[in-house]
Amino acid sequence: MKSLQHHIDGRWVDPVVPGERFPVIDPATELQVAEIRMGSAADVDLAVAAAVRAFPAFAATPLAARLDALRSLHAVFKRRFDEMADAITTEMGAPHDMARDAQAASGLGHIDATIRAAETLDWQVRIDGSNVVREPIGVCGLVTPWNWPINQILAKVAPAIAAGCSMVLKPSEQAPLSAQLVAEFIEEAGLPPGVFNLVHGNGPSVGHAMSAHPDIEMMSFTGSTRAGVDVAKTAADTIKRVAQELGGKSPNLIFADADLGRALGNSIRRVFYNTGQSCNAPTRMLVEASVYERAVEIVRQLAEATQVGDPRQPGKHLGPLSSRIQFERVQRYMQVGIEEGARLVAGGPGRPAGLERGFFVKPTVFADVHNGMRIAREEIFGPVLAMIPFKDMEEAIAIANDTPYGLAAYLHTGDLEKGRAVARRLRAGSVHINGAGQGYMEPFGGFKQSGNGRECGAYGLLEFLELKSINGYYAA
Repeated sequence: MKSLQHHIDGRWVDPVVPGERFPVIDPATELQVAEIRMGSAADVDLAVAAAVRAFPAFAATPLAARLDALRSLHAVFKRRFDEMADAITTEMGAPHDMARDAQAASGLGHIDATIRAAETLDWQVRIDGSNVVREPIGVCGLVTPWNWPINQILAKVAPAIAAGCSMVLKPSEQAPLSAQLVAEFIEEAGLPPGVFNLVHGNGPSVGHAMSAHPDIEMMSFTGSTRAGVDVAKTAADTIKRVAQELGGKSPNLIFADADLGRALGNSIRRVFYNTGQSCNAPTRMLVEASVYERAVEIVRQLAEATQVGDPRQPGKHLGPLSSRIQFERVQRYMQVGIEEGARLVAGGPGRPAGLERGFFVKPTVFADVHNGMRIAREEIFGPVLAMIPFKDMEEAIAIANDTPYGLAAYLHTGDLEKGRAVARRLRAGSVHINGAGQGYMEPFGGFKQSGNGRECGAYGLLEFLELKSINGYYAA
């Protein structure tokens, strides 16, 4: 049983005030695998003070040295890659292959993309007689979720290092093992003490203290829209920058002229990927009326063929949901869908056959949904798909945009020009045409209540930089 400490000013330390010990549960077995010594505002104060002390020297470090530090971090991560993948499987149930090929691999991808972005960024620009320079914003507070733990940690930590910022990270208390390894990797890579600090705790205590702290200049938060509102309100008193990647209820438009089998196969994989625990999952499938019933039958077959099983075994199966809380939430939404009158096509409440222990759920599909139903409007965060028919392109776009969210959108059509035109009208930060993916250099973030700011590549790096105009820098 591992008892997880904070990492402050280059040292592993216990909380200032001994308090709650939070159990870390393996969602596949429901057994405790570690515990967190939960922090408080007093621990945040110590971590921020360390970051404040470290900032001036680190900000003055040449860019080349900061990028060398990232390369060292990459090398340590790569050498200890299997530890990271195993930690992610243990803490949140990502299946063996997915934990390696996507979850853990995303950390290396973000480091590589950040280095590439920093090497090509215009760090200073001459405008007439002035020199406009980019400088690190200061001490940053980073709050990350449990569903893609290392993806979100390195999407923030890597650009903060490249920019020359110091930082305090609060990872999810549900999935802290990967964050613990990041602290070890950073220590082994040789970053100066205080540049990176880790405080375990929950949002109302540690997260709130970070958002309110006068010496934190910027908050980068990934999580629910409800929690994001609290972060923004708390941060407002100190006028700090807030970058947020929040919830989603992404539409997926299937037009009649699409290759239906290919489009639906791609779509179902994206809905159920990570057991549906992705903020950009295409969980609202809008299907043109002329092919709707055919699509329902294909989706039913695909859902019923989707395997669920032990996340420690290799394969393309789904693992469990991340926690009992998440399991109960998804079960409630399945019941809501039935009560709302949607047609249950596949799955439904209860565990899959043969999996009586662990937070496993059935891949579930509801048809005949309309956009006023809760299962069409609220983020379920599980492998639950809502299928909605539409009569023409205008109605499809109207339904797609009728949501408080705007993180991602998807569409499938055999007419690329139509696809491009529809994509421009969808109110989302990322639009995927015919199954196209997104790399680590493209901006990731949302419209409306899906957040503000962007992560990844140069766009993520800019969030950690301020602009300064030095007027009279050049002789007349």
